[in-house]
Amino acid sequence: MNYPNLFSPLKIGSLTIRNRVVMGAMGNMTANPDQTVSDKEIAYYAARAKGGVGLIVNEVTRVNDEHGMMGDRQTSVTDDKFIPDLTRLADAVHYYDGAIFVQLHHPGRQTAVPGGMCATPSGVKSLLINWPCFEMTTQQVEELVKQFVDGAERCKKAGIDGVEIHAAHGYMLNQFLSPYTNKRTDKYGGSPQKRARIIQEIVTGIRERLGDYPIMLRISADEFLERSVFPIPENETGLKLEESIEIVKYLVPFGIDAVNVSAGVYETMNEAWEPVSYPEGWKVYLAEEIKKVIDVPVFAVGVIRNPEFAERIIAQGRTDGVTIARGLLADPEWCNKAESGRTDEIRRCISCLNCMETMFDGINCSVNPRTGQEWFYNDIENNGNGRCIAVIGAGPAGMEAALTLAQRGFAVTLFEKCDHLGGQVWLGSKPPCKEKMGWMGEYYESMFQKLNVDVRLNTPATAEEIKKLNPHAVFVATGSKPVIPGSIPGVSGSNVYTTEEILSGKTTFSNKKIAVIGSGLTGMETAELLASMGNTLEIVDMADEIGPGAYWQPLTDIKKKLGASNPEYYPGHKLLEILPDGVILEDKDGNKKTLAADAVVLSLGVKPENRLADELKKEFMNVIVIGDANHIGRIKQAVASGYREAYKLR
Repeated sequence: MNYPNLFSPLKIGSLTIRNRVVMGAMGNMTANPDQTVSDKEIAYYAARAKGGVGLIVNEVTRVNDEHGMMGDRQTSVTDDKFIPDLTRLADAVHYYDGAIFVQLHHPGRQTAVPGGMCATPSGVKSLLINWPCFEMTTQQVEELVKQFVDGAERCKKAGIDGVEIHAAHGYMLNQFLSPYTNKRTDKYGGSPQKRARIIQEIVTGIRERLGDYPIMLRISADEFLERSVFPIPENETGLKLEESIEIVKYLVPFGIDAVNVSAGVYETMNEAWEPVSYPEGWKVYLAEEIKKVIDVPVFAVGVIRNPEFAERIIAQGRTDGVTIARGLLADPEWCNKAESGRTDEIRRCISCLNCMETMFDGINCSVNPRTGQEWFYNDIENNGNGRCIAVIGAGPAGMEAALTLAQRGFAVTLFEKCDHLGGQVWLGSKPPCKEKMGWMGEYYESMFQKLNVDVRLNTPATAEEIKKLNPHAVFVATGSKPVIPGSIPGVSGSNVYTTEEILSGKTTFSNKKIAVIGSGLTGMETAELLASMGNTLEIVDMADEIGPGAYWQPLTDIKKKLGASNPEYYPGHKLLEILPDGVILEDKDGNKKTLAADAVVLSLGVKPENRLADELKKEFMNVIVIGDANHIGRIKQAVASGYREAYKLR
């Protein structure tokens, strides 16, 4: 067996799971509008069970309908009417020999209650959500305890294997545990044990009513408030590892069967759901310290992407198992591939955080177009019969189209003008700490070798070359090109560069003063690379704030890393002219400012590069334009378009 520690069975109370991999809960918002489990949701979880996961924990599941909702399409256990569809979910997972827990949840201050206020331990607002709050009475807390126990009972009646009590990531039960959000003076506040009393009563209530029904506790062992991107009140340190150890030692004897150790709250979301820069396993030490003081299984989490790493930390005794969430969005077959020794076939999560940014649209993944769409993409045909397909461009769209077509039995020839796969994601892997972006190209390269895709690097496609293939279809994935406004005086000067020239390494600078025009993620990442070379930066944007349109988690991560280089930011400024030794800007009031600069780097967006498509449409009947060549988007849109068009080709 490959990875014998990772793929050995483990007991969680009365339940034995087949391996040490837990699929961590992620809000997927795919329930029906009445909060019953949907067919879409069942297909999503069943795919992970089929993929070999030992234990699945479903999304945050509502126990309270008055002030406990995260969204309209959130699974609920507040009424017996939810039991039949939970049974269908359990049956689907059990069909593939998996196990499933329901994560019992209340958001507390980390939600926005329609027409109302957030229920909280002490009325402390979330600095991210910023919604008005009220402090729960003692009676209301007691009622919430009962709602958690009632929810657990419905799960057991439905055939669900156990429950996870969600006391992490700043949600309600975490708020009770934390001295930052729990200022109560009744029986639910004060010492660590009193702050943990609500969980103790929930666990005791489940034990008294349901016997040995498995219970797992998820906890943020450290809230890391010192890393908050929001201003935390002075002297507020939040929940730290030392107190978490004390709390877990207190709670486990009441009947907790396993502890799932995470970190962070909404004020420190990057410590809970990490951007690309965070290293693999960075918070395993939290689980390791908790494991030392309790005698039930402990699961570690934290950007765990590779089975070699997971095997090692279990073998070393640092943890009993691993929790993987985003990695199983990227590849539901992670476990099967690892256990059978096919690690090079694992499609690894690149930590782009698209899943977090778009969660309330329904769960999805940039690198896996089937995530959340398993119910729809459920009948892929192997009917290529060796017919030839030409794919032009090896960026995300072209690579995904080539892979899907090859899996369908087509004979695929992939043309790429550069000497590498990846396109924009290859460029995206070049800034500091973004190596994970390069995993996409590595994955496709491995799969192309296995599927005999004819990859022609350093080969610009021409109509003449394509004609030699007599293709059934031509997929054009020629990507995009930078927007360079010709109306700006000096834009063609020898001191003007694009982000592509910097990221590709064609142009390098050291100890220069660089003006970066445009502060989207590409501009900011390019600035970070320039800063790592010792350059001084001036970052300019017409928008009123730096990073327009960028998701705040990666943006704050980049700004934090850029902080040491002390860049000068100029939001609300328009580029009027580029000089040989600087730039002229204009603010919203028409005031002009001249900045000295040795070089100017433009990051003003991109536009489709589809001239070849127009030419090929004159020569071939079936020309399909995908990715940025068709419509500018992110990695997710490019991969999805490549998969969609390859999936439905006839």
